[in-house]
Parts: sequence; C-alpha cells; structure tokens
Amino acid sequence: MLRSWILGLVASASLAGHANAAAIDCSLCEQWNRDQAPFQIYGNTYYVGPRGLSAILITSPQGHVLIDGALPQSAPLIARHVEQLGFKMTDVKVILNSHTHYDHAGGIAELQKLSGAKVIASVKAAPVLRSGRVGPDDPQVEHLLPFPGVSNVEVLGGRSSIQMGTLQLSVIHTPGHAPGGTSWRWQSCEADRCLNLIYSDSLNPVADKSFKYSGHPRYPAAAQDLKTSMDAIAAAPCDLLLTAHPELSGMWSTIDERGNGDRAKLIDPAACGRYVATTRQLLSKRLASEQADSK
Repeated sequence: MLRSWILGLVASASLAGHANAAAIDCSLCEQWNRDQAPFQIYGNTYYVGPRGLSAILITSPQGHVLIDGALPQSAPLIARHVEQLGFKMTDVKVILNSHTHYDHAGGIAELQKLSGAKVIASVKAAPVLRSGRVGPDDPQVEHLLPFPGVSNVEVLGGRSSIQMGTLQLSVIHTPGHAPGGTSWRWQSCEADRCLNLIYSDSLNPVADKSFKYSGHPRYPAAAQDLKTSMDAIAAAPCDLLLTAHPELSGMWSTIDERGNGDRAKLIDPAACGRYVATTRQLLSKRLASEQADSK
C-alpha cells in the first residue's frame, strides 16, 4: 500500500475539467477519490474525506474546523459528506492543512468558496496555498502539479494553537516531507471520556529523482526536519492517530467503505509510536541508499 501511495505521488499527471472544480488526473487519483461513507471517529470528530485521502471535520456549536481538502475533484464529495452527517458547510469556519501538495490541498479553494471559511496555514505553507504551486525547496517539486490557489489565507505565525469557539487545536510543526508541514492535536469527548487525537502530516521521505535527503541545496535541512518532526509526533499525547493517507494509520483495517466498523479499535495509544518507528526506518533506508549511490 505504501509503495502504491509513493508511486501515485510521482506519477505523471495533467489538469482536466471536473464538476465545479478543476480536476487533477493522475495514476492513483481515481483510486484516492473513491467514495467513502462519512463516519464518526470519536466524539465531535468525523471522517469526511474520500477513501484514499483524509479530510477531518471537528464540530462545535460555534462552528466547525475542517482539516485538509484532498484533490480538487474531492471537494464536492467532502461537502456532501459534511451535509450527510447533518452539518452545514456554511458552519465550517476554519480550514487547516497538513501539507501543500495537490492531493491534500487541491480541494481547499473550492471548500473555502462553499463554506466562506478562513484558511490558516504555516508561514511556509501559506504562500504555496495562495499560488497553488510548490516552491523549489519542496523535495518533490519535479513531480508535483499545480492546484487551485486559495484566497484569504491567514498565516499561523508563532501561535501554538488555534481557537475556534470551544475548539482548540494545538499546532505541531512537522516539516520535512514538505517545508511547511503541520500536524494538529485536539481533544474529543464521549460521555466523560476525553481522548487526545492527532492528525499527523506525512513523515515519509519521498522525493523526486534529483533530491537527496542526505543533503541538497534546495532544502538542506530536510532530513533533520523530518527527524525533529518524528520526535514531535512521538512525544505528543496521542490516544488516536489519524494520518493524511488514512491507510498509514490502519484506518481501513477497522472501518469499511460504508463507514461501519468497531470504532473502539481506532483508539490505540501506541499508534503514534508505531507510525514514527516505521517512518524512521524509511528515512534510515533512504539515507543509506543515497550514501551508497554517492560512492
């Protein structure tokens, strides 16, 4: 599954028309955008993305927060899922992002139009969201496609959390996979049990053919940033892990395409540690391979 995910990121692709948004056509786009019935994850947290790309809704009486927008063609699907759960898109007040690649940020512009929400992003992510084009410092720049640019992007700056009504999401800066990568932590409650949920950005060292995580002038600190990001996720309070590509947290071993499954099995305080251990191994293998290739 991980191999297919990586191959999809580096696949050749082109822009095409689709519904109310410009669609992106890539080898895995159709698979990523397969419909997935929306479902409650825990408390006020819901899965509203397509099958292959996460989008997370966190609700409150004062308004809702949406994390990630998947592909441009995913936006109508995500909006429909929000409504199917009994919520209104116009009550989404804030949209957040993990990292600014077309498969996670592509639908944000359309979702912003549908909701009127403010988009908040890290210092390095904000200009990419506005333009719809990654900068040369992105490890995958040679493979990444442009996506619809987003208006009204507020820079996160030095804030350690985002407050929206009764919702508070802690910021975990996780650059490395992309320069402006960001993860998010919040609490959701059912009855008198509150859990720490983490939406982890991608921590995988994926790059185009010319980029070296062992050292490259485009982004010299990429490997160290990834290591620091992994440390941050490993150290954060984590009862339930969500990932930008849902299969990387084992979501679909528990929940089926109709949204059915034992939600209690999603609760796993060891999941963040396992995810970090896996990505540490991937980075170590990549660095060793790059070193061998340089000899």
